[in-house]
Amino acid sequence: MDPRIPRLRRELAAIPFQPLRSHSFGEEQHKFRLGPKPAEARVAAFEAEHDIALPDAYRQFLTHIGGSGAAPFYGLMPLERCSLLVMNPREEPGTPPRGFDDAEPGCHGRDLFLHVIEMGCTDVCVIAVTGPLTGRVLIGNSDGFWGPNASSATDFLDWYERWLNHMSAGRDNRALELTSPQLRAHPSRYRPAPNI
Repeated sequence: MDPRIPRLRRELAAIPFQPLRSHSFGEEQHKFRLGPKPAEARVAAFEAEHDIALPDAYRQFLTHIGGSGAAPFYGLMPLERCSLLVMNPREEPGTPPRGFDDAEPGCHGRDLFLHVIEMGCTDVCVIAVTGPLTGRVLIGNSDGFWGPNASSATDFLDWYERWLNHMSAGRDNRALELTSPQLRAHPSRYRPAPNI
């Protein structure tokens, strides 16, 4: 077991009781609770069904911490709701890829991403399962309204811990949809200028 697992369990258990923590968008949905851990056999069956190997850190989270629930945005989806995606091809040479499409069966010629966290609308939070970004978390829009953004966290456990640490410290973090207590207490001070 990864040595970060017990620490993450403790940090998550403490978050709801910290009075000066940040508000996490979607926390009303998951209420910082975790769903049951899937059995090792269930995870192995998912991998075999999709002909992939889940990144180790994400796999350890599922089997040692929880299979759904508490996570940024609306929370971690249960494995049976996760879907494989591919990044849309570039429209023109030299332009970055934008958006994600469902992966066709046997689509192993392209990098694969697993949709793991519910963000709402057409926004997606994925983990790269093949290719140069394997194990990294990316946030993007499946319709391509904005391009994908890869987290600097090395794996899912680091990314998850960053969410907990920023929330615990009471920080704003737009990428993780965290709102500090100061901003929540005085939202009119931080209102953007009206469009002219």
